[in-house]
Amino acid sequence: MSPQPFQEAQPAELQCVGAAPSTSWLRTLWREDLNFLLTNRIPRRWATLFMGWFSQLEQPLVRDASIAVWRLFAPDLDLSEARKTSFKSVHDCFVRELKPGARPTDRRAEVVTSPCDAIVGAHGVIEEGKLYQAKGFDYTLEDLLGDRELARRHRGGKFVTLRIKSSFYHRFHAPCDGRLDEVNYISGDTWNVNPIALERVERLFCKNERAVLDLRLPDSRQTLTLVPVAAILVAGIKLHALPQVLDLRYRGANRLSCKASFSKGQELGWFQHGSTIVVLASGGFEFTPNVTLGARIKVGQPLLRGLRDGSAPRPAADPEHHQHALEFDAL
Repeated sequence: MSPQPFQEAQPAELQCVGAAPSTSWLRTLWREDLNFLLTNRIPRRWATLFMGWFSQLEQPLVRDASIAVWRLFAPDLDLSEARKTSFKSVHDCFVRELKPGARPTDRRAEVVTSPCDAIVGAHGVIEEGKLYQAKGFDYTLEDLLGDRELARRHRGGKFVTLRIKSSFYHRFHAPCDGRLDEVNYISGDTWNVNPIALERVERLFCKNERAVLDLRLPDSRQTLTLVPVAAILVAGIKLHALPQVLDLRYRGANRLSCKASFSKGQELGWFQHGSTIVVLASGGFEFTPNVTLGARIKVGQPLLRGLRDGSAPRPAADPEHHQHALEFDAL
C-alpha cells in the first residue's frame, strides 16, 4: 500500500471527488514521482550516513518519535514476535531478534528455505546470463557478482528477488547446510530498491552496495549464492562470519576470507535496516509452489527444491517458465 502521508500533500486539483479514471492515474503517477524524488534525488550517501548515526541514538524521546513516524509509513510493523519488548534505539528495533520458534525451518534435505522474511519479486530462469529486476529491466550476472567464473556457474539456473520491507524482520539465515569461505564486498551507490526505483533505474542492483555470498553446499553439483543488496538509509550489512560491518565507511579489502560453516536456519547476519536479497541457484533446482509473484514468504519456509537421491527433479509444468517481473505498490 502506498504511504498515506503522501496523499495529504497532493495538489488540490488531484483531490476532487468523483475523479475520472484519468485523474486517478495522474494521482498515482504524482505519488510515484514524489516518492522517487524524495528517496533518490537527494544526497543518498550523506542521507544514509546520517540515518546510520541517528538511528543509533539511545534517547527515549528520539526513539519513541522515530518509531511512531516509522509506523505511520509502515502500518504493518508488528513487534509482537520480537524477543524483547523494549528497544534502546530505532536501530535496536530494526535489527530485532525474534522469539524462539517464531520461524520454524523446513528440515527436508532437498528443500532450500527462504533466507529472510520478504515479498517475492522478479524470479525465473537465468537466460544467456541475464535476469530481471522489473519488467523490461534486465541486468547481467557478471555485473551483479563481479565474478566471471561464478556467473558462468549460474548460467541457466534460477534466480529470485526477495524484497525486505522496512517493517519486516531484517535478519537473514542459512537456506541450507554448507559453508562460506569468502565474502566479496562490492562498494556502490545507495539507490532506493523499492518497486518505483526498480522500474526507473537500469541495472539498479549492479549499482548499489552489495555482498556476494557464494555458499559451498554438500553436493558439489549445486551452486547457491546469496547477494544482499543495500539501499538508501540501509547501506550496512553485518555478517557473523566477519568482525566488521560492511558499509559506506568500510575501506578494507573487497574479498574477505572467513571459513565459516553453518546449518540450515542458522542466522548469517542482518541488514542495518531493510533491503533486498537476490538468490541464485543452479544444479537442478526448481521453485516450490508457494513462490509466486507478490507472495509473502518467511524465513525457513520452502523456496527451492533441489537434487534428491542423486537425481535432478523434473521441472514443474509452468506456462510462465521464463522470468517473471511484478509491479508492486510503492512502500
